[in-house]
Amino acid sequence: MINKEQALNHLLDLLAVEGLTGQESKVVEAISKKMLAAGVKKSWIKTDDAHIRLGDGYEIGNLIVQLPGTAMGAPRIMFSAHLDTVPLCKGAVPMVEGDRIVAKDNTGLGGDDRSGCAAMVTLTETLLKHKIPHPPITLLFPIAEENGLHGSRMARFEDLGRPAMGFNLDGQCPNELVIGAMSAMRWRAEITGISTHAGLAPHKGISAGLIGSKAMAAVAKQGYFGRIVKGKRTGTSNLGSIAGGQASNQVMDHAVFTGECRSHKAAFLAHIVEVYRAAFAKAVQDTPNADGKLGSVEFTTIGDYKAFRLKKTEPCVKIAAKAVEALGMVPNPLVMDAGLDANNFNEKGLPTVTLGTGSHHFHQRDEYVEIAEYLTACEVLLNIARLAAV
Repeated sequence: MINKEQALNHLLDLLAVEGLTGQESKVVEAISKKMLAAGVKKSWIKTDDAHIRLGDGYEIGNLIVQLPGTAMGAPRIMFSAHLDTVPLCKGAVPMVEGDRIVAKDNTGLGGDDRSGCAAMVTLTETLLKHKIPHPPITLLFPIAEENGLHGSRMARFEDLGRPAMGFNLDGQCPNELVIGAMSAMRWRAEITGISTHAGLAPHKGISAGLIGSKAMAAVAKQGYFGRIVKGKRTGTSNLGSIAGGQASNQVMDHAVFTGECRSHKAAFLAHIVEVYRAAFAKAVQDTPNADGKLGSVEFTTIGDYKAFRLKKTEPCVKIAAKAVEALGMVPNPLVMDAGLDANNFNEKGLPTVTLGTGSHHFHQRDEYVEIAEYLTACEVLLNIARLAAV
């Protein structure tokens, strides 16, 4: 019953709407218009106050669309797909190239996660047009996923109608069922040195940049940068930004290094963070000036999200697997080395599995959406809605 041409048009339309993290207003407007055109009543559509509670200049809150159920006694289910794209997707112009949708110019595409958003629009349109029996459905479009899953963290279950299970759309192949994902922690090292003239008295200064460089070199030498494998313990870490300095003839007296660490195991994540903390502290001690004075570092962390692992017997996983099997595919449950909005939903007690929508090479200039996979994902969502109505 999926109108494939219309489903493809929804995707192309939404890919063309710019909506970087914190700037999702135009995407909310575009999706809301499509929902109204599909037969959704205006009273079923709202945005919450997540942006106000987050602060930091976010434009708008999470978009929430609630469809009344037509199947007696069926529990409410939730579909979700985040609105924002990464900065690489700024100015993206989507175009069809063979069997794929790609970006016309040297940008990312934004299939992560506009393919999920478009699939949810297509699902809504199909259910309402063909009057297909379905349970009460909440469609959640969170803001600010790409910079730390903030929108989903701010979502309140009372605003969502208290669904019994969730289906998050933020993966690749339509037969993939993400049943687990990593924990993550962000770190910030604020380094203070001593400013002097870099030509007349460099030996009197202490370079904050040098301290930070020594720390990062030590982390990498110990094998704790990038992909980390220590026996059976695994994780990742990254240096995300460096800021500091005012002039080339001034010894840098202040610098801020920021990054993140991830692991499926809380204890190993804490260990990775401690390696970073110790490296910055030692770098301070190893970088005195000619008078024996030392700089300082303030190392702080904030937890982003916690790892989760669903059992294959969880109702949302079983329904998703049946929906995939109904299309002649073999379900592929997997654990992802990344964070998802599903991390926050599962932590809050809402069992949520993540499904693929045909988007590949996330956060890269060669990102693309495989059209056949996207259309199959639309069919998977329709099957889930049908199965959940029984």
